[in-house]
Amino acid sequence: MNVALAATDRPVLPRGVRLHEDRVRGGMVLLGPEKAVALDAIGTAILSRVDGKTSFSGLVHDLSVTYNAPITQIEGDVQAFLAGLRARMFLDVAP
Repeated sequence: MNVALAATDRPVLPRGVRLHEDRVRGGMVLLGPEKAVALDAIGTAILSRVDGKTSFSGLVHDLSVTYNAPITQIEGDVQAFLAGLRARMFLDVAP
């Protein structure tokens, strides 16, 4: 399975996976069945935009505008992050 996202792919959190605020340690975590991933501010910024409706390119554009960063740099970083999550079954693509 190719885990890289195409520009038109709409990333979505699969059933059973959700963002959760960790009140004990502070910060956000990505929870899945019997597993969790602690998120930094960048991971939280990316995943807060994953809604199953916004395309990968739309998500990258929004982050680029919000953080006033070069779109090519943002695209590479977001692709690596989301592809890693997809490989671990924390992320899917909406049909």
